[in-house]
Amino acid sequence: MNDMSRVERAVEIKQTKMECRDCHVYYGDTHAIKNVNVDIEDKTVTAFIGPSGCGKSTFLRCLNRMNDTIAGARVEGSFMLDGEDIYDKRVDPVQLRAKVGMVFQKPNPFPKSIYDNVAYGPRIHGLARNRAEMDEIVEKALRRGAIWDEVKDRLDAPGTGLSGGQQQRLCIARAIATEPEVLLMDEPCSALDPIATAQVEELIDELRQNYSVVIVTHSMQQAARVSQKTAFFHLGQLVEFGETGQIFTNPEDPRTESYITGRIG
Repeated sequence: MNDMSRVERAVEIKQTKMECRDCHVYYGDTHAIKNVNVDIEDKTVTAFIGPSGCGKSTFLRCLNRMNDTIAGARVEGSFMLDGEDIYDKRVDPVQLRAKVGMVFQKPNPFPKSIYDNVAYGPRIHGLARNRAEMDEIVEKALRRGAIWDEVKDRLDAPGTGLSGGQQQRLCIARAIATEPEVLLMDEPCSALDPIATAQVEELIDELRQNYSVVIVTHSMQQAARVSQKTAFFHLGQLVEFGETGQIFTNPEDPRTESYITGRIG
């Protein structure tokens, strides 16, 4: 009995995948993110919530150095992935983004076939030695993206010809084709109808078995449905971070409560 409870406790303890300490982001003279500290757990969905312009997407982009592509952006602090500093000069951002994939607000398939959309990343990173291996990678990613059955007979058709919800699942399949460890999603359902949103939410729940997922969402209902951890941002600060259930039912900070009850936002 004692051994069993120890095993159960061990299963409950999630490993930290990313550690972010003393994080600041500046756009020119604007101090957009102020002293954020957060741990992203492995095989967990972490939701970033907060009013528009609160810094949640800016902070998300720090996690795979997407802010590097924005003129005038400056990032300070420590961002560790499995104990390694992702902002170290020796880290290649392209290789980092294979490990920390990203799905954007608006589905953005490449103007290529469905097959080539998914094969794009594995080709760049040399993950397949031949066509048979690439076929396997593409099928696995499309299955994990919960879209294989809908597209398996038209892999040569353009990805842009799919419906919005299918395009977003294709983009998720494309992001996971390089076998990332972390998957970032910036409001992945905001351009989708309710049925497509439900399909993507179901997919997010499945993906956490293999990945650490971080989702920015403007929908508190969505955060409550899909995440285990929630971070509430306000005016560039991380106000509160904890178990999703507690953040929504018994928040510690009055600003969190005001946002959740609709008084600020």
